[in-house]
Amino acid sequence: MIMGSKGLAKKLKLGKANRQIKRIPAFVMVRTKRKVTFNRRRRDWRTDKLRIEE
Repeated sequence: MIMGSKGLAKKLKLGKANRQIKRIPAFVMVRTKRKVTFNRRRRDWRTDKLRIEE
């Protein structure tokens, strides 16, 4: 489905989900002395579905 036919609320939720799945920046590992090494809330596209309605 192309983005022109999606509603604004759905686009915003998809955009937020897309920003959340990124890995943490390298400077965060340096700043926390490697206590934080990965993003615990990272979502896998195949297993964790978003359940977004139009």
